[in-house]
Amino acid sequence: MFIHSVYKHGRENNPLLIDKVMRMYSRFQLLKKYIQYCIYASNRKGHGIHSPFVFEFIKNVLNDKKDYAVYKKIEDRRKILLRDASVIDVEDFGAGNSTSSKRQINKIAASSLKSKKYARLLYRMVKYYQPKNVVELGTSFGITTSYLAAGSSVHVYTLEGASSIASVAQQNFLHLNIKNIELIQGPFDLTLPGLLSSISDPGLVFIDGNHRKHATLDYFLQFVNHSTSSTILIFDDIHWSREMEEAWEIIKKNPVVTLTLDLFFIGIVLLRKEFKVKQHFLIRF
Repeated sequence: MFIHSVYKHGRENNPLLIDKVMRMYSRFQLLKKYIQYCIYASNRKGHGIHSPFVFEFIKNVLNDKKDYAVYKKIEDRRKILLRDASVIDVEDFGAGNSTSSKRQINKIAASSLKSKKYARLLYRMVKYYQPKNVVELGTSFGITTSYLAAGSSVHVYTLEGASSIASVAQQNFLHLNIKNIELIQGPFDLTLPGLLSSISDPGLVFIDGNHRKHATLDYFLQFVNHSTSSTILIFDDIHWSREMEEAWEIIKKNPVVTLTLDLFFIGIVLLRKEFKVKQHFLIRF
């Protein structure tokens, strides 16, 4: 209650300080949740896991320690982005309203790019499961997109709202010589319905766009309505906020969802009808 009182009464007098306090509070809350996750999550060896699919996922995907050649190539592009102090004019659709601001590329990269640990996991998932298509909501600078595309020759559709961000991503795809990516620029509410109506199966989906409850649930329902039993849905930052945790719980309870994996920073959703009993797993990663 104290932190919310500080925010309510101090916002007008010193907004920068109060925003800093709230960010620190949010990081502290996230750390507390992560510690709890580490305590209760199942081990990464798969012992005690009574689901063949989850055991196979842990053994062949999660614990795949191979140093694939593509890893270094993509991480070299990440390093370039983190050193690039160029300023671009960014239109941001992620908070629900369109706003524009000038921002440095390296600062955007530092805050928005998925860590190599999770980006490489996405690469291994595509490589192992070989989905018919891959769809990504939230291209950012294309680092995660590149990992998704490098895992297979399958077509990768990636959606990005900000044109300046999309432009940087396209440059990275060219430098990496990745040709199986189609970048669709524009607000998701305008671009996603058209994409889903043009493909028969989204295959594997990575949702890393608007981190709001309503938007996340809307994306989930749109994909579910165009999915098959083999579709894999992956949600980013499921514990990032109370809103995201509420959305995650609603997704887990949806009747079409038969199995979920909570890896703390991402949540994986399966719709497979052959899983007769709904199961939810907390897996340490």
